[in-house]
Amino acid sequence: MTGIVRMALEEDLGSGDVTTQACVPETLMARGRFIAREPLVVAGLGVLDQLYDAPALWKRDGDRCAEGEVVAEVRGRARALLERERVALNFLQRLSGIATLARRFADAVAGTPCRVLDTRKTTPGLRLLEKQAAAAGGVTNHRMGLYDAVLIKNNHIAAAGGVRRAIELTLASGLPLEIEVRTRAELREALSAGARHLLLDNLSPEEAAQWIREIDGRAQVEVSGGITLENVRAYAETGADFVSAGAITHSARAVDISFRLELE
Repeated sequence: MTGIVRMALEEDLGSGDVTTQACVPETLMARGRFIAREPLVVAGLGVLDQLYDAPALWKRDGDRCAEGEVVAEVRGRARALLERERVALNFLQRLSGIATLARRFADAVAGTPCRVLDTRKTTPGLRLLEKQAAAAGGVTNHRMGLYDAVLIKNNHIAAAGGVRRAIELTLASGLPLEIEVRTRAELREALSAGARHLLLDNLSPEEAAQWIREIDGRAQVEVSGGITLENVRAYAETGADFVSAGAITHSARAVDISFRLELE
């Protein structure tokens, strides 16, 4: 059991499930079914493997589920099934909510060459699971953390002493390098300094299209800031290579999945 799942279970169980211990016989055997109560894209099924013995998974992460479909089934002592029900649902509902929203973003840009990226705007401690859920929904994972790619933003530029200096100082890392540019002057300076991946933040689709025409293929372009389901296609049609949306992880609604216990 991974640390985050163990922590969640310990948080809920504490010294024991007093309700279940009081009214459910210790030797009673049962099965439980996880059921989608609305159309959704499922994610987080790997958590069930950590909480239950040999769960039967009727879906895979990334599968679409219709209302009423069984996602997974577990068997064992009724007490054990009930003790772990809420923790399992919390993970499944949250992660499937992310996958469902991610699929909507991916569908919104279908037919364009632009790819949707997630961000680091994740629940503390749940980043790996949430990014796995986003990928299951069809978007592309951006960097996992501060350690696996260079992303120079406005505060880095200010601290380093300018766009060119920031690029020069980070080139030696050998890691993928992306830099945020806020003005046309910064854009031109970044390109002249050898930047090959640019982040355009908080531009309108019309402004982004103008900047991308000036870039003219000399660098890959990511657009971000205020990206919603309503405008993501407009940004994708600017010619951007990527569009990133923090909402995929920080604003996804937990979807409705229920657990039904049946005696064996």
